[in-house]
Amino acid sequence: MKYIIKLLVISSLIFSFNSFAKDPIYTGYFSSKAVSGYDTVAYFTQSKAVKGLKKFSYKYQGEDWYFSNNQHLALFTQDPEKYAPQYGGYCAYAVAQNDTASSDPEQWTIENGKLYLNYNADIKQQWRGDKANFIIKADQNWPHVLN
Repeated sequence: MKYIIKLLVISSLIFSFNSFAKDPIYTGYFSSKAVSGYDTVAYFTQSKAVKGLKKFSYKYQGEDWYFSNNQHLALFTQDPEKYAPQYGGYCAYAVAQNDTASSDPEQWTIENGKLYLNYNADIKQQWRGDKANFIIKADQNWPHVLN
């Protein structure tokens, strides 16, 4: 009986520690879609948020990335780091605050050739008010904020 109790305690500790770490790519619960299925290349080429399609998907860093066409898929596969959002798609403002939060793919900014996502329109306004300093802080916090 003592053996079973020890085994249960050890197992619960192992699973508890693992549950605190967040995934490096934000997908939300019960999903494997990065950026909620939006085409990250479209932010750069069309200057707007565009939903991707499953038929133009690509597995990158363990998650599914969707694109609106084959050309965007090809651009992403050639240079994923160029098109992937900063901080794994978590809200950039939250990461600057040493936290994580989901992001709304409709609330985005490209700054110095990098894509940043925000939680909502209000947070995006705050983010835009001091982007340079928030980026410095978020860069310092990433990826430690995942633990």
